[in-house]
Amino acid sequence: MTITYTVGNSLYVNTTNRCSNSCDFCVRSHGEELYGDLWLDREPTREEILNDIEKRRLEDYDELVFCGYGEPAERLDDILWVCRKLKSTRKIKIRMNTNGQSDLINKRDTAPDFEGLFDVVSISLNCATAESYQAVCHSEFGEEAFEALISFARRVKEYVPSVVFSVVRGSIPDTDIDICQKIANKNGVTLRVREML
Repeated sequence: MTITYTVGNSLYVNTTNRCSNSCDFCVRSHGEELYGDLWLDREPTREEILNDIEKRRLEDYDELVFCGYGEPAERLDDILWVCRKLKSTRKIKIRMNTNGQSDLINKRDTAPDFEGLFDVVSISLNCATAESYQAVCHSEFGEEAFEALISFARRVKEYVPSVVFSVVRGSIPDTDIDICQKIANKNGVTLRVREML
């Protein structure tokens, strides 16, 4: 079972296969194993996640990133527990890569939970409108997901030093990237344009 894996000089943490989206461009939708086999036979316990992280020399990494084949917010309470443990004994930058649907998944306002635990939250904006988002990302929450992720970004930036929207060039028209930049500007977050893997 692969819980931690490296990408560049970052240590990534894989906690679940579950995701509220089924994005057309997601590597897991195409059976690609860019970072090894990340499919989990079962979800690791919070203790197993912490132990796997602590087996690594954290000082060798620039950051710890919660991002795997599933949506980290599906395991939010366990991840928060792990982050509290790590932050109490280690000095490491922690990032979450998320679809931004944490509030919908957990049925509550989760932004305050990120305070003091995460240094960066990267939210996959992916599209310029709720309709196009649903057409590409197929959220179980329908078109509501798009506004929810924007609302989450506005809220979580009150508690996290850096909040980023990301889009994948090639998965949407370049004209939509311009609209996404305007959405990011309006909500006071940075836009990162990623290249298709």
